Amino acid sequence: MSAREGREHWELLPGAGVGALRFGMSAADVAAALRVGGPPTQVGGPYGQEAFADGVTVFYDAGTLACIALDAVTGPQVLLAGFALGGSDPQQAQQCLLDYAAEHGSCLLYTPDGSLALTDLGVLLRSQEVGGVRMSRPVFVKEDWLESEYYRDRLPLEGAPAPHAPPRPPRA
Repeated sequence: MSAREGREHWELLPGAGVGALRFGMSAADVAAALRVGGPPTQVGGPYGQEAFADGVTVFYDAGTLACIALDAVTGPQVLLAGFALGGSDPQQAQQCLLDYAAEHGSCLLYTPDGSLALTDLGVLLRSQEVGGVRMSRPVFVKEDWLESEYYRDRLPLEGAPAPHAPPRPPRA
């Protein structure tokens, strides 16, 4: 099966979430929205993280949903201007974001690892290696995380070991 066949399609809700998931949800709300019967897999890292069997990994800040990462192959598909954000060629996906930004006046941001984000939509495009091929992996992020260098640079990096995170900045 290719990265585009047989996948659930989710709608992008700019700045609010994706599919049935909304930033600010509790872990129980996320599990209910994803209709999971059993507990998700707890993932190590600098945030509260849960990985679900359907290619969805969620990240919490102070107990509420702050970030949603979709697997390039098994995660739900999200379209931006008709372009599949997950499972595409990373260069084509970045070009899609650049074209979208030029057409709609969206704010662009490059991260230190070379990933590209449309900050006003809360979309960060990472890549993921699948069977020796790199594919685009969309990550949806609440605005204050995407604007914060601390959070943004610690969002899911495919294949990178979880680094020892420095102490979190104090909350205002």
